[in-house]
Amino acid sequence: MLMSLSTLTAFVATALVIEATPGPNMGWLAVVTASEGRRSGLAAVAGVGLGLLLVGIAAGAGLGALVLASPVLFQALRVGGAAYLLWLAYDAWKDARENSPGLFGAEAVHSAQYFRRGLIVNLLNPKAAVFYIVILPGFVDPAANAPGQIAVLTAVYVVVATLVHAAIVLFASAARPFLNDPSRLRLTRRIMAVAIAAIALWFLVSSGR
Repeated sequence: MLMSLSTLTAFVATALVIEATPGPNMGWLAVVTASEGRRSGLAAVAGVGLGLLLVGIAAGAGLGALVLASPVLFQALRVGGAAYLLWLAYDAWKDARENSPGLFGAEAVHSAQYFRRGLIVNLLNPKAAVFYIVILPGFVDPAANAPGQIAVLTAVYVVVATLVHAAIVLFASAARPFLNDPSRLRLTRRIMAVAIAAIALWFLVSSGR
């Protein structure tokens, strides 16, 4: 057995607390789902999950420690992530000018787009690397199979994060029937743009601590 049940349970509880804390992923997924629909939201969740997995693999290979040890690389990721979120805010504001109800039938077209966006947002998120480098090792027993434990804990974290994000999407999708009106759709996208911009600024400030 790679680790005790108590260690695994404690790690799951820690991951749940961290993922339940409002952050860039939570806010972005909520506004995307409310505006674009459940399918786009779940596609974004899949992208977020893959991004977290790739960051975990990179951290396990030593790249995460390299980023944390280099102020230049860390700041580049931090600013790049915020800049990408701001671009998403601009894109949402621009799309708000289009008030065609037909956009609600285009979720399949948007799915791949939001999958890519979720992936990029998390690849540019240095706080994910911080979790894998600072928090996850605290649950690893160096006397046992450390690489195996890291692999298991990384997978568990991705699963927990994905379940929490999927729940956010399902809750946000409940607001969709209210948006079946062109004017409400336009207003929602405006709100979405402002919300994403606020998330970008919050991300920039919080990740610099």
